[in-house]
Amino acid sequence: MISLSNKIFLVAPEALTALASRLGHFRTKNVAVKQLTLALLGAILFALPTAQAVQAKDMEIVVWAPADQNERYRFEAVALAANVLNEELKIENRDINVIVSSRSFTGAQTWQQLKQGFSLAVEAGQGPHIIVGGHEDIPVWGSAGLILPIEDSVDLEAWPFSDVFTSLWPIMSWNGQIWGVPQDAESRPFFGWNPHLKAIGYSDADIAALPAKIKRGQYTLQNVLEDAKKIQDKGLVEKGYGFYPRATKGGDYWQFYAVQKGGDMIDAKSGKLILDKGALLGYYQFFHDAVFKYEVTKKNHLGMEWDQWYNEVANGKAGLWHGGTWHYARYTRREGLKDFFDKVTFSLIPSGGPGGKATTLTHPLTYLISRQTKGEELEIAGRLITIVSEPRLNTLHAIASAHLGISTAQTKVSQYSDDRWTAEATELLKSAFALPNSINFGKYDTLVWKGLTAAWSGDLSPEQAVDTVVKEMKATMGDQVIIR
Repeated sequence: MISLSNKIFLVAPEALTALASRLGHFRTKNVAVKQLTLALLGAILFALPTAQAVQAKDMEIVVWAPADQNERYRFEAVALAANVLNEELKIENRDINVIVSSRSFTGAQTWQQLKQGFSLAVEAGQGPHIIVGGHEDIPVWGSAGLILPIEDSVDLEAWPFSDVFTSLWPIMSWNGQIWGVPQDAESRPFFGWNPHLKAIGYSDADIAALPAKIKRGQYTLQNVLEDAKKIQDKGLVEKGYGFYPRATKGGDYWQFYAVQKGGDMIDAKSGKLILDKGALLGYYQFFHDAVFKYEVTKKNHLGMEWDQWYNEVANGKAGLWHGGTWHYARYTRREGLKDFFDKVTFSLIPSGGPGGKATTLTHPLTYLISRQTKGEELEIAGRLITIVSEPRLNTLHAIASAHLGISTAQTKVSQYSDDRWTAEATELLKSAFALPNSINFGKYDTLVWKGLTAAWSGDLSPEQAVDTVVKEMKATMGDQVIIR
C-alpha cells in the first residue's frame, strides 16, 4: 500500500519489486535526480493497472421522528451516534461511511401524519430505516409486517440494553418478541398551583407532604374535586378552571380508569383486553361530577387550543390539572415560569377511592426498524440504535425535552442527576403503568372515549354511558374483550 497526494493505492508486491529493480540505477546523492525519481515513481504508480483507490462507500440511514425543537435529539442523537459508528468502522477496516438523514413531524397533526405516512411509504418500498413511534404502534405495524423485531438486530443482553429499566421491556414487546428499544420514558402527573393551595389553607409542609399522601391513597380524586371547588369559591380562578384536564383526547385519560378499583386493561394470561364496569363507572362519574356537581371543569373544555391551555396552567389561571412530564420544558421556557418548584407541586394521579391506587401513565416512544432495512443496512441501523441508547446521548434528549431517561446508569450522569426535574420526576416511573400493546386497542379506546364525552357533556348519565359502551363493545368486539 502506497500513499501519494492523500490517496491510497493497493499495488501488487511483484509490481513493486519490478519497479524497484528498474529504478535501481537512479541511486544518487543528486537532489534533482531524486526528485525526478519520485516524480517518475508517482507517474508510474498512477498508470499501473493494478492500483485501486480505496474509498469508503456512503450508506444513508433515514430516520423519522415526531419532534419539535425541544425533542430534536430524537433524530439528532442518531447523527451523533453515526460519528461514533464511523470511527468504529474505520478501526474494523470497513469501507462504509454512515450518513444519517432525518425527517421530523411537528404540529397539531404530528401523529396522524407520521403514522399514515410511514405505512404508505413502507408499503411503497420507501420511507425510513428507523422510525420513532409509540409503543402502541408495535402490534399494528408488527401485524402488518411494516417493522422487524429489534431483538434480531441488537444484543439486548449486552450493555447498554442490559441496564435499561426492566419495567420498560414489556412495553416494547408483542406476540412473544421485543420489537423496539425505548427512546425515552415519561409520565403524566397530577399538578397543583401552590399559591392557590396555600390560599385554601395548605401550609408549605402540607404541600411538601402531598405527593407522599397521594401515593399512600390518603388524598383521592374526591379530594381533588373538593380542593378545586375551594379554589374557585375563593375567587382564585374562574368558574370551570378549578380542575383543568388535558385539552384533547389522549392516553392520559386512561389514568382515571386505572386508579379505580378493578381498573385493569389487559389479561396477562390470555392477552385479551379487559373492561371493568365498576372502574369505568368511577372514571365517568369523576368527570361528570367535575362538570355538573362541582362545576370545576368546563362542559366545553375539550377541543380548546393547546397554546391557550399551556399559557393558563403555567400562569396560575387553573387550580389543579394533569399533564405530561415534558410539559415542564414548555412551562419554564416558552411560558416563562421561572420559579416552577415554588409555584407548582406534582405527584401521581390520586386514587379513585377505596380499593384503587395512585398511579401514572408512562408512554415510552421507541426506536423501530422498518421492514425495508436489509443486509448491511440492518446491521448498521441496529448499531446506531445501540449507540444512541447509551446514557450520555439519551440524556441530551432527556434534558432538552424534559422527558425521562431509560436506564439506571443514566440517572447517574451529572447532567441528569443534577437536574432537579428529571431527578424527581423519574421517581414517578416506579408506580407507572402503560397502555396495552394490543391490535384491538384502537377500537376499544374509541368506544370508551365516546362514553366519556357523553357523560362529560351530560348527554348520558355515567351509568347510561357505561351501559352503552358495554353494549357496543359486545356487539363490535365480541370475545376480543373480557367484560366484567
